[in-house]
Amino acid sequence: MFEAPPPIREDMSTMMRTYKPRTPGVRHLKRAINDHLWKGRAHLPLTYPRKGHAIGGRNNSGRVMVRHRGGGHKRRIRVVDFSRVEAGKHTVERIEHDPGRSAHIALLTHNETGEKSYIVAAEGMRAGDVIQSYRKGIPEDLLKSMGGVMDPAMIAAKTAWRGNCLPLHMIPPGTLIYNIGLTRDGGGQLCRSAGTFGTLVGSSDTHRDTEGGTRRKGQGLYVNVRLQSGEFRKIHKEACATIGVASNANHGREQLGKAGRKRWLGIRPTVRGVAMNASDHPHGGGRGKSKGNVIPISVWGRTPAKSGFKTRKKSNINKAVVVPRVRNQGRRRRDQSGGGSR
Repeated sequence: MFEAPPPIREDMSTMMRTYKPRTPGVRHLKRAINDHLWKGRAHLPLTYPRKGHAIGGRNNSGRVMVRHRGGGHKRRIRVVDFSRVEAGKHTVERIEHDPGRSAHIALLTHNETGEKSYIVAAEGMRAGDVIQSYRKGIPEDLLKSMGGVMDPAMIAAKTAWRGNCLPLHMIPPGTLIYNIGLTRDGGGQLCRSAGTFGTLVGSSDTHRDTEGGTRRKGQGLYVNVRLQSGEFRKIHKEACATIGVASNANHGREQLGKAGRKRWLGIRPTVRGVAMNASDHPHGGGRGKSKGNVIPISVWGRTPAKSGFKTRKKSNINKAVVVPRVRNQGRRRRDQSGGGSR
């Protein structure tokens, strides 16, 4: 029996909540309108406490590995299922806020086993939606409804719905996807933050024959996905992806309103290098606001801190990148010797 896809709900992509400036801290406060979020606690069996000196950016020997980390409100880590290997229908119980990520998460319940799990929610997903994962193949009831005929167009019409997890070769070209995997057996790694997505462009034209080792035309082993940066990546066709856009798209438009709200998030202040002493930063020391006759470099003095300096070795090329993203806003970067662009 053919089931209807999830409904298209009202677009609230441009609506932000502002407050009357009763205090200075709320004068510039802007928040996304997320009245559909769960108001209670998380599902505790799928969480564990976030504790230890790693909260302050330290490693196992106590050294600071990441600066500007520390403090913040007490949290619990949510265990999110990025692989979604379990087949069958899942019902969305509720949409929750996750303090460990910018996107929202959805609590799912398996319709047959009753097992619960967390996934990264899609934009527009609400409680009561029924979603599925097709990583283990097409279920038999779906094949019977189509008369046993493997029609790719009909399969896409019944499976490529918002929130469903599919292998990339089952997704029609031009579909917006998120939580994209990089390997055939792994979980999603790309496009997991709020409002991110990729676009499935199409499959590769050629692939290498496993027996003869020759390249021939036909259905390749990889598909091309365009990311929001403009980069085209070659990904294995058996890798997973979820239909839709990652939820909480207005996260980038929010304004915290005061410095204390940043401390609640566990982020400590960032001090400029020119405001430090010469022993603390290469830009420190001197009279007045001057960094001396040096190029902008990092606090460790190893790499330039501007103009998008590439630290990747030229011999270690990322073969998965088909078309690299546009750097420096499309303009030619000034050479390292200090001369102008030609």
